[in-house]
Amino acid sequence: MTGTDHRPVLRDVRGRTARLTLNRPRALNALTHPMVRALDQALTDWEHDPAVETVVLTGAGERGLCAGGDIRAIHDDARDGDGSTSAAFWRDEYRLNARIARYPKPYVALMDGIVMGGGVGISAHAAVRIVTERSRIAMPETGIGFVPDVGGTYLLSLAPGELGTHLALTGAQIGASDALLCGLADHYVPSAALPALLDDLAAPPLREVLHRHVVRQAPPGQLADQRPWIDACYAADTVEEIVGRLSDHGDPAAKEAAGTLLAKSPTALKVTLAALRRARHLGSLEAVLDQEYRVSRAALAAPDLVEGIRAQIVDKDRNPRWSPPTLAEVGDTHVARFFAPLGAEELGLAPSGTTQEVPW
Repeated sequence: MTGTDHRPVLRDVRGRTARLTLNRPRALNALTHPMVRALDQALTDWEHDPAVETVVLTGAGERGLCAGGDIRAIHDDARDGDGSTSAAFWRDEYRLNARIARYPKPYVALMDGIVMGGGVGISAHAAVRIVTERSRIAMPETGIGFVPDVGGTYLLSLAPGELGTHLALTGAQIGASDALLCGLADHYVPSAALPALLDDLAAPPLREVLHRHVVRQAPPGQLADQRPWIDACYAADTVEEIVGRLSDHGDPAAKEAAGTLLAKSPTALKVTLAALRRARHLGSLEAVLDQEYRVSRAALAAPDLVEGIRAQIVDKDRNPRWSPPTLAEVGDTHVARFFAPLGAEELGLAPSGTTQEVPW
């Protein structure tokens, strides 16, 4: 189906199940604004269609579901434009993330292969989230001078202990077992079984299909064994103290994490920690998305986003020149600017949001 059809989002209904396929495999199915609109339109079309009981999201190609948003376009908009193009993209993307979380029909995401950034936003808010031994899930935004968005700070704030803080600040990739532990996924299915699962999903009930394909034990992860030093180090009040605790800890993995943090944008690290801590008290996904929209808009006007994407994606010299260059130079006032209200330009999801999950 994906071989000759070049539409970036494919729609297909098989039996009682509607399927969405992200169809930009050469770009690791990176999300564009038209793709976000297409996904939203499909959900609108199927929401009240009695012939559709379940919606399934997959990605074309063998490498992954979705590597994130089109950050090259964001770079160009922030550098050469007025930021309005990126702001409009995020507005629709975050609204889609919230809609997926509250969708009245089971929305099933096959998180096979690479699932990062915006890919997490269209999958990890699903009612059913399936990972495989090939899953590589991450919110790597601090490495490009950005802050986890698409509801990522909401999801990571709910992870056990300080695991979410570790993943948000370092941008570390995790596999199936760790995704299950952190609450980013629900079920493990070997990748070889996905074609049969997709075939069976055409004939609900969903729970019986899952029962036939879900494997109880995923391949071992790493985070469960690392919980002691992660919880102890990342519970600190500041990024500086977190780095200090990691550096002083005896576990080599903790020292490695300290080195990883020191290579990230100091501003992005401090804003990310503040966003996570705030997210724990905001209560709903909608309120957190509203906060993330403020932060993302502020990041457009800050120098590290353009510089980070330049270093990692455009020039690929892997040598970003952060501004300010050190954690000590990023003060509380600087961080607070990222959370400033937007007035009439607020995303405005929270007033109509609810913390109640939709039953199905």
